[in-house]
Amino acid sequence: MSIEVVSIIVLFVSFFALLMIKVPVAYSIGIATTLSLLLNIDRLPALTTIAQRMTTGIDSFALLAIPFFVLAGEIMKRGGIANRLIDFAKSLVAGLPGGLAYVNVLAAMLFGAISGSAIAATSAIGSIMTDRMEEEGYPRAFSASVNITSSTTGLIIPPSNILIVYALASGGTASVAALFIAGYLPGILLGLALMSYIALVAYKKGFAKGVKTPMIEIWIYFRKAFFSLLLLIIVVGGIVVGIFTATEASAIAVLYAAVLALIYGDIGTKDFPNILLMSAKTTAVVMFLICTSMAMSWLFSFESIPELISGFLLDQFSNKFVILLIINVVLLIVGTFMDITPAVLIFTPIFLPVMTSLGMDPVHFGIVMVLNLCIGLCTPPVGTVLFVGSGVAKVSVTEVIKPLLPFLVVMILVLLLVSYIPEITLFLPNLFNL
Repeated sequence: MSIEVVSIIVLFVSFFALLMIKVPVAYSIGIATTLSLLLNIDRLPALTTIAQRMTTGIDSFALLAIPFFVLAGEIMKRGGIANRLIDFAKSLVAGLPGGLAYVNVLAAMLFGAISGSAIAATSAIGSIMTDRMEEEGYPRAFSASVNITSSTTGLIIPPSNILIVYALASGGTASVAALFIAGYLPGILLGLALMSYIALVAYKKGFAKGVKTPMIEIWIYFRKAFFSLLLLIIVVGGIVVGIFTATEASAIAVLYAAVLALIYGDIGTKDFPNILLMSAKTTAVVMFLICTSMAMSWLFSFESIPELISGFLLDQFSNKFVILLIINVVLLIVGTFMDITPAVLIFTPIFLPVMTSLGMDPVHFGIVMVLNLCIGLCTPPVGTVLFVGSGVAKVSVTEVIKPLLPFLVVMILVLLLVSYIPEITLFLPNLFNL
C-alpha cells in the first residue's frame, strides 16, 4: 500500500474518530490534517506546511466581510430591530389562521436576511415569539420547530456569510454578487413552503385567527421598520450595481446598523464594548474553522482526492441527475455531524468540479449546497440552530424532534426543487447579467 493511500486513510479515520469522541470540529480537522501530513514528511515539512496553509487560507480580502457582517448582526440583535420587524410581519399576516406562526417565519426571513446569521435570527426572534405563541395556544415545541427551520432562510437570502465562504472555496468561479442575488428566490421559496405546512397544521388543529390589522396600522409598522429593511437594499443593491464590493458593503452595514440602533435608542455607546467583544469571539471561532478547513482542502488537492472522487462518480454514473442526488444525500449526512462552514470549505473542492464537468453552474451548485447544509443545522447531533432554538424556547431537543420532522421534509422537498430546476436559482443572476 502506497504512502499516499495510507495518508488518505489516516486523514479520514482520525477525523471521524475525533468527531466521535466529541472533539470540536475545528480541532478535529486540524489534528487529522497534521497527522496525515506527518506521513508525508519525506515530501514536505508537515508542521510548516499546515501553518502556512492555515495562514494563507484566510489571506483573502473577501473574508474581511465576515467580521463586519457578524458585528452588524450583533448590533441589530440588540438594537431593537427584531421587535420592529416582528411588529411589521405581524401586521401583515397575524389575521390568518395560525397567524403568529407565519409571523415567526416572516420575521425570521427578514431578520436573518438583514443580520446574515441563522443563530442570531433564532435567538432574537425565538426569544420574543415563543412566549407570544404559547399565550395564543401554540405548543412550545411546535413554536421552536417553526423558529429553528425558518431561521435558516437568512443563510440563503443575502447578505450571507456562508455564501462569501463558498465564493472563496469555489476558487472565484462563483462571484459573491451572483450568489447574493441568486439566493433570493430559493430563500423566499423555502419560507413560503414552511408557511404552507403551517397553514395545513393550523387548519387541522384549529389554531385561532389573530386580529386583522387595518391598513393604516400596517403603514405605521412599515414606517417603523422601513430603515431596517432599507439596509437590504443598500447592501445588496450596492453590490449588484457595482457601487461597492461585498467587503465594503459589510463595513457600510456596520456603520448603518450602529447609527440606526443609536437613533432608536435601544442601545447606547456604553453597550458597544460588549457588542465588539461578542462579535470578536464569534469571528474568532469562524476564522479558526476556516483556517483548519482550508488546510484540509489543500491536503485534498495535494493527494488528488477531488480527482479520484470525480473520476469514480463519472465512471459509475452517467446521469448528472443521479450524481446530483448522490451528492445531496452525502451532504445531508455530512450536515448532521459537521458545521456548515467547514463542510462548505472541505466539500466544495471535491464536488464542485464534478458538477461543473456535467454542465452545472457554480452559482447554482453553491445555493444547492448551502440549502442542503442548512438542513443539517436543524438536525442532531451537531445542529447548532436546533440547540439554540430549543434553548431559547426552554424545551428539550427530544421534545422538538417530533414536530420538527415534517418541517425537515418540507425543506428537503424545496432542496429537490432548487436542485433540479436551475431557473429558480439562476433567473435573477441572468436577469442582472451576473
